[in-house]
Formats: sequence, C-alpha cells, structure tokens
Amino acid sequence: MNIFKGLSALPEFRNSVITIGSYDGVHQGHLKILKHIQQLAEANDGVDVVITFHPHPREIVYPKDADLQILTSLDEKLEYFRRAGVSNVVVVPFTIEFSQQSAQEYIEKFLVSRFHPKYIVIGYDHRFGVNRAGNVHLLQLYGADHGYEVVQIEEEELKNITISSTKIRLALQENNIELANSLLGHPYMIKGQVVTGNRLGHHIGYPTANVQVADLKKLLPKDGIFAATATLGGIEYRGMLYIGLRPSIESAQEKRVEIHLFDFDRQIYDQDITVEIYKFIRGDRKFPTMEALKAAMAEDELAVRKYFKGSLPAMANVATVILNYNGKHYLERFIPFFNSSRFPNEKIYVVDNASTDASVKWLKSTHPKS
Repeated sequence: MNIFKGLSALPEFRNSVITIGSYDGVHQGHLKILKHIQQLAEANDGVDVVITFHPHPREIVYPKDADLQILTSLDEKLEYFRRAGVSNVVVVPFTIEFSQQSAQEYIEKFLVSRFHPKYIVIGYDHRFGVNRAGNVHLLQLYGADHGYEVVQIEEEELKNITISSTKIRLALQENNIELANSLLGHPYMIKGQVVTGNRLGHHIGYPTANVQVADLKKLLPKDGIFAATATLGGIEYRGMLYIGLRPSIESAQEKRVEIHLFDFDRQIYDQDITVEIYKFIRGDRKFPTMEALKAAMAEDELAVRKYFKGSLPAMANVATVILNYNGKHYLERFIPFFNSSRFPNEKIYVVDNASTDASVKWLKSTHPKS
C-alpha cells in the first residue's frame, strides 16, 4: 500500500477511483466503499485512492471541543486500509485554510486537479466545503464538465441497526464490545508502545505490558477487564486486558491500559504493540488486599481462556498457496496483506506458471522467504 502524507509529492494519478472522508473507525459501511473502489479500479484499469484527513476535521474546526473522541488513530486507520487491500492512501493535513475552501474550489482545485478521477465514490451523507455546502448533487453537476462519475453508497445496516461511528462509540462506552465489533467488522484496536510500569504485576504473578496509547483523543472502553490479543513483531498473542485507574494499587489520575499475555515471558519495552479487544469480562473494582486482587485475576484468566477456547481457532499451521501467471501487479498488491497475517505459523507459497512479466524475479528480490 502506498501512503502519501501531504499533497506536495503526489504521483500523477490517472483514471483514478477515489473516495474521501475521515473514515473514523473504518467500519463495515466504510469497508463496503473500499471494496467498491477496488472493484471499479480493477474493472477500468485504474487505481484506487483513499483520501483521508489528519488531524480529525473537528479538531481544527472546533478546537475548543473537548468532547471529541476518535475511534482510530492515524496509524490504526492506515492498518485497516492495508488489511482491506487499498492500493493508495493520501493523508491530507486538515488546516483552517483547507476548511475554508468553497465547495466548488474543493471539487476543481482539490479533487479534479490533483487526482483526475474517473469515479468518485462517497457515502450516503458525504458533505464538503466551507459550511459543508457541497453534496452529492454538486459533485454530479461538476462531473459532466470534468469527466468523472459519482457513485453513492447507501447506509449499511446490521441487525436492523444503521452503522455509524456514533453508534460504535456508544457501544464501546457501554462495554458492549460484541456490538461494537459487529458494527466495525473487526475487533476494536488500540495501537501504542510498551512503556515501563511499576512492575507490581510481576510480584503477584501477572506481569503486564503497559501500553502508552498513541493518540490522547482515542476512545477507550469503560474501565474493566477484557479478552484481547496483542500483536508484537507480527505475531499475535492472547491475553487479558485491563483498562482503568488501578484503584486497588494506586490513585492514578489517568487511565492505564495494561495487558497480561498468556504463556509469554519476554522483555518488550519500547516495542510497538497492537491490542485488539474481543469481549468484556467484568467491570473494574477495588479489592481490599493484594491476595484478593490476585484471586480475582486468576478468575479473570480462566474466563478469558475459556472465551478464546470457545470463540477463536487454535493457532494452527497455515499455508497460503497463490497461483500466478503474469500477475506481478496483483502480487505487489496482495503479498503484503498475506505477510501481515496474524497466524504465527503461516507459510506463503507462490506457484508460478512460467510468467513472462518478471513475477518470479520480483518475488525473489522482495519476498525471498515466500
């Protein structure tokens, strides 16, 4: 996946299929749009391009709004785009100047002149330009002059619930993790870095990785214990996640995010970590003694292990076999996706039928272990 941060060094996109938005959460409605632009790009020998913004537009337009909580940091958003197979992502710095463009300038000077779209794919509620004056009808009006078509994706529903970032936030705030994940289409993710803690977990037999969350505006679920996984160095481990103020140990001023990894004994300070939450186990509470806390954690471990045993497949040996003939451009696009698999024991095999497009040479030079 190509990532372009800023507008100064963009390639000359031609015949592009673009979509634009904040994409907070990259939920199932968003995923439908991403799939659609990829299908259109492939059918029209074009390129798919996702245009997103950083920071979140509300941070700039309403700088005093302290209530903003985002579902995905920029890195998390990019991770979801990569998993969805997106080819190109352009991260536009959202500024006051950018927000003051008229809807007409937004179309002509931003979308058309920089991306030369053949198709513009948008969600059902897409608005743009100063005072959000632009809409699908204006895009369609300008499309006749600039040679692009507009495709509008209708709102997605899951179990009769319209999917939206707002509803996902409410589900997370109520610790309805299963609903949030269903609306998202993937487990809720928290990216960060492992930092040094006070090591009290070691003394009671439950060492934890303390996660410094990458974005301070990141929405965290309500305090408690959760079944979660953590990916370190491309390998996924299971464990139990704690979010809260640690009332049994200290009077912390800020929420702590800590995960105890099962059957794991390594020093991982300063490493990047990706936590994904699957199930809420219990709420946070204060215990009178360390022994009571330890006993509760033992019960939590049993509950989390039971959940994973019944809900997720075992860490099996996995083989992915790709049949290829002159598909170098497909290999370039999809090999990184398979290499990002969360199965620690996966092997990728490419079976090539005498390609003449340098597929084998490219594989040997860039992915010699495949």
